[in-house]
Amino acid sequence: MAAHRRSRQRSAAGTTARTAATLALAGAATTTVLDGTGQADPQLTPQQAKARVDQLYREAEVATEKYNGAKEKADAARERVRKLQDEAARKQERLNAARSALGSAATAQYRSGGLDPAVQLVLSDDPDGYLDGVALAERAGSRQNAAVNRVRAQLREIEQLRGAARVELKSLASRQAQLQRQKKTITGKLGEARRLLSRLTPEQRAGYGDGTDRASRASAAGREGLAAPGAATAQAPSSRAAQAVSYAYQKLGTPYVWGATGPDAFDCSGLIQAAYRSAGVSLPRTTYAQINAGRRIARSELLPGDLVFFYSGISHVGIYVGNGQMIHAPNPSAPVRLAPIDQMPFAGATRVG
Repeated sequence: MAAHRRSRQRSAAGTTARTAATLALAGAATTTVLDGTGQADPQLTPQQAKARVDQLYREAEVATEKYNGAKEKADAARERVRKLQDEAARKQERLNAARSALGSAATAQYRSGGLDPAVQLVLSDDPDGYLDGVALAERAGSRQNAAVNRVRAQLREIEQLRGAARVELKSLASRQAQLQRQKKTITGKLGEARRLLSRLTPEQRAGYGDGTDRASRASAAGREGLAAPGAATAQAPSSRAAQAVSYAYQKLGTPYVWGATGPDAFDCSGLIQAAYRSAGVSLPRTTYAQINAGRRIARSELLPGDLVFFYSGISHVGIYVGNGQMIHAPNPSAPVRLAPIDQMPFAGATRVG
């Protein structure tokens, strides 16, 4: 009986330990989201919650720019694969025509009593065997030998193209995996930000904007002379800059969506790319590439149309419109809007074109 009681005591202790461990794991799981981002403490004050949301948005924006860069490279790799495959297909067509011509010659030779061994080799279904059969090719007549060598070269070119395509496909697969990791990071951080904001009252969330103030912002800019569209475009250093500024004004109130380049939604670098695209200027996709896409200028030299960059990692960009103001796509809680460039740590400026 004593042994039985000891066994039950050990079992009860083990159950207690397992229960405690399970509860600890469950608690950890409830405070973790994608990419290791913890959920917000429900005891945060509204000010602390807003500060945490701002931090999450900055982190998500850094990840978004990395995603944009990886996507740009993946798109380029996909285009290279397409071109390689197209070129291989064209060369295959020429190869088929050459083999057909040799086939016609082979038919004539067969009817006249013989088939040249080199022609037999070229018409084989085993290209590798053909490539190893140089000695036989050398015994063909001069005209057939030249035709055989052309086919041989075409086979090698096609294999090289297919090899290059395989390398690009492998690179593309790696970049697509990177995209998925970045997407997981972004959605995790934005998900936590949404949860934090959902705990605030509408009045507490008002500082982030809700996309309903497009007309009021534009009219206020005109009344106060902060950066009216006409004045901004008139002061632009070029017609391209003026067009980019005009486009940005037209997009005031447009939603922020990470990874978007318009026309109905933007992230920060996507807005800049679209604005200058409307002026016939092709800019890179990411903030850290856009800052090097023109001539670097001092803050004191800013004119409407210049690109203004923020944070040490060059993770945010806006388009300057004059009087210390810019138009930018801030974050998922705020639409494209006017804002002072002093509201974020200034990192540099570039004049395009």
